[in-house]
Amino acid sequence: MYTSRSSRSGQAVPPNVVSIAGIDPSGGAGVFADIKTFSALGAYGCGVVASLTAQNTQGVTGIHTPSVEFLRLQIDTLFSDVDLHACKIGMLGNSEVVFTVADRLAHWHPANIVLDPVMISKSGYALLGRKAIMALREALLPMAFIITPNLPEAGVLLDERMPETLSEMRRAVEHLRKMLPTASERWVLLKGGHLPGSDLIDLLFDGERMIELATRRIDTPNTHGTGCVLSSAIAALLPQCHTGPSVSTVETTARAARDYLHHAIANAELLRVGRGHGPVHHFHALWAKPEDFSPPR
Repeated sequence: MYTSRSSRSGQAVPPNVVSIAGIDPSGGAGVFADIKTFSALGAYGCGVVASLTAQNTQGVTGIHTPSVEFLRLQIDTLFSDVDLHACKIGMLGNSEVVFTVADRLAHWHPANIVLDPVMISKSGYALLGRKAIMALREALLPMAFIITPNLPEAGVLLDERMPETLSEMRRAVEHLRKMLPTASERWVLLKGGHLPGSDLIDLLFDGERMIELATRRIDTPNTHGTGCVLSSAIAALLPQCHTGPSVSTVETTARAARDYLHHAIANAELLRVGRGHGPVHHFHALWAKPEDFSPPR
């Protein structure tokens, strides 16, 4: 568990957060996007590469999976040296990778595991096979503190069709929570972005309390990597907000992560990255404007 510490200057020391996920060369999703999100939200970002993609804002053209031996070496080398206060898991690629990640996390016991079950790219490219999905259910779901599926991913995890209404979302999130350990605090954040309407509604559920999180939908094509950004925002904020079992701190974390993503989407038009689904603006609140710089003397 992360305990806030002070540096010699008296400032709080940022928590260390790792992303175990794939690489998107365009920077809109995967490890690159996760580390940008960690940085924007006051956490020090680390990354373990579980998969490589050939990808841009218009689609995925190929996937390469490094050896599980090297994946294991990455995890063990990092975790043996760096105190990690949260761990975000994204695209893993195949069942061998899933079981390897689960095995090493069981060894190192990191706190605040945020599992984003990445299965399909924004362009519709399948990122996870059936054996890997079964491995995800068996090996990684029981380790997660919170999972963040969207509606198609929820359907795959439950082996049924995607929820198509808010009432079906409520039923699905209850069934998803039953896939997690029942004897400890665990959460499901079911994202409702695939439902129609001007409001975007997510459901946060711990087995007892159903919390409805709503915001206005932003009409924009720049939504590449939104799932990665939301889950990594939760991972960055959990060790800063979550100091013990508490409904209020998890709800606060989820609301803050969604607010960050909402503003990142709203400011995405300031970027010009690719000709397809552009990325969100991870540093919308931090980047200086040209007029903020004084000319050299």
